[in-house]
Amino acid sequence: MLPHGQGAGVHSPLSPFAPLKPRSDVVAWSVLTDVKTVIQNKRIVPVYPAAVKALDQKKVRLQGFMMPLGPGEQQRHFLLASVPLTCSFCTPGGPESMVEVRTIQPVKYSLQAVVVEGKFHVLQNDPYGLYYRFTEAVGVK
Repeated sequence: MLPHGQGAGVHSPLSPFAPLKPRSDVVAWSVLTDVKTVIQNKRIVPVYPAAVKALDQKKVRLQGFMMPLGPGEQQRHFLLASVPLTCSFCTPGGPESMVEVRTIQPVKYSLQAVVVEGKFHVLQNDPYGLYYRFTEAVGVK
């Protein structure tokens, strides 16, 4: 059996944060999490569907929960996840449920869902095991 990701992750029913509400102006996490994996040269490699490949190098919006990668109220480098963290030491899902974000201007950290817009990259061989990255991103109200 081939390994599979964890999908969009699990939103704990005990979470004080509401799950994401569907929005027509953002890419749905169901698109990004529809990734299969194969084993090549003893590595797990993502196999992206056409809908995901079509997003590569495009300016898109995504809604999610911030996972800061450093201290401070203003964040320029963080992960955006499909579900909120339930533990500060645990990831909420697999790599298909997170996007690395690098912003032009700092974005104020929020426990509530945020929307970011930027250039979307579908990653083929990221050394950190990430599948997606935003560059030139901005926070959207």
